[in-house]
Amino acid sequence: MNKGTKVSDSSPFKGEQEGVRAIILAAGMASRLRPLTSNTPKCLLRVGGKTLLQRSMDALIAAGIRQFAIVTGYLHQQIEDFVGQTYGESISVRFIHNADFETTNNIYSLWLARPEAEGSDVLLLDSDLLYDPKIVERILADKHENVLTLIRHDLGDEEMKVVMNAEGAITEISKTCSPSLAAGESLGIERMAGAYTAALYKELEQMMNHEHLENTFYELAFQRLIPQGHTFSVLDVTDLFSCELDTVEDFENAKDRIPASLL
Repeated sequence: MNKGTKVSDSSPFKGEQEGVRAIILAAGMASRLRPLTSNTPKCLLRVGGKTLLQRSMDALIAAGIRQFAIVTGYLHQQIEDFVGQTYGESISVRFIHNADFETTNNIYSLWLARPEAEGSDVLLLDSDLLYDPKIVERILADKHENVLTLIRHDLGDEEMKVVMNAEGAITEISKTCSPSLAAGESLGIERMAGAYTAALYKELEQMMNHEHLENTFYELAFQRLIPQGHTFSVLDVTDLFSCELDTVEDFENAKDRIPASLL
């Protein structure tokens, strides 16, 4: 399968990479947020005067991360221009364009990030999150190599649910599992060590090139790795602010819910 992809650098990586690299997925159209996203990528929508992408990148930079790979798609030039104008040469950013954003899901965007992520220590983030920056500090400080952030609340069919065993290990992560069995919802921020990302891209190669599962969620790959002995420790961040932003109503509610300290 040879789908279109374009890679560009705003500041090329130099030599060996040390520490954690942030992989930010920002290709989606966010059609449920129209008209807000009719002419603006979701990650560039503003809450409290800052875009969602800027809030995440500022949190990552404050935590010491300087290496970024951003997978774009819908209105990608706006994202590239915003990052360049906002951060200049202060960080290293590689843009990877998912030209098939209309027909693929986030698993394919993650697949395209393979040259930046495979075998590396990475922090994987959805680009459209609104959350307390302390969550980034906690996940980077966690003693475990592979960590998935979780929030506890009443669950329905739409959430990416996480099921754990008595020892606290993840046994299932999906939207289809019973809400009554789930410990909570995956927030959409994961830290992965090099051994995990190596196994992840081996699995993604099978899923993309042989099974053609480009229009699924990347958590399916996480699920398939569990029987192979690769899983996450869970970091519960329910006590810190986070907010789903899937609809126009969500955005209106976020303006009221976000703590004044985060504005």
